[in-house]
Amino acid sequence: MYLTHDHALSARDGEAVVRELRDRAEIVDALYRFGLGQDLRDKELFASAFSADAELDFQPAAAKWGAHSPVMAGRDTIVNTILGMFTGRIDTTHVVTNPRVLVEGDTARLTAIVEAQHLLTADHSRHALLKNLYAVDLVRDGERWVMRHIRIDNIWYTGDPTAIFGG
Repeated sequence: MYLTHDHALSARDGEAVVRELRDRAEIVDALYRFGLGQDLRDKELFASAFSADAELDFQPAAAKWGAHSPVMAGRDTIVNTILGMFTGRIDTTHVVTNPRVLVEGDTARLTAIVEAQHLLTADHSRHALLKNLYAVDLVRDGERWVMRHIRIDNIWYTGDPTAIFGG
């Protein structure tokens, strides 16, 4: 599920290396659009991270604090659910680090660590800081890449996730 290969690039010649580097930048950019779209409440940017048939599985993360989160299916459902839950109620910041990428033609896999800070807008003393491990399957969409399946597992958290996400 997570990418643990011992090298970054599989391409060997100049043109193939450039193509792979471009793909890798676009693949990681999908996760950047995911995080920044939430942080800015930018529906268009957030939606641009997903394929129309995307699935987001937050169940492994929610289980860490005893909650249940159904798998969200479809770009519109994901965007409307997350932005609907956060807009006007939760302030967020997302930091993406340690991306590992495997490109296989027009599909790719991405493993990354995402730190997500969530604060109640009305009371920043109520918060949840989550350190999450992401496993993402992506597909090529023209010159960019979009996420088709996102699985989010929590490594650790501080604060009160139930104040942010519910029980």
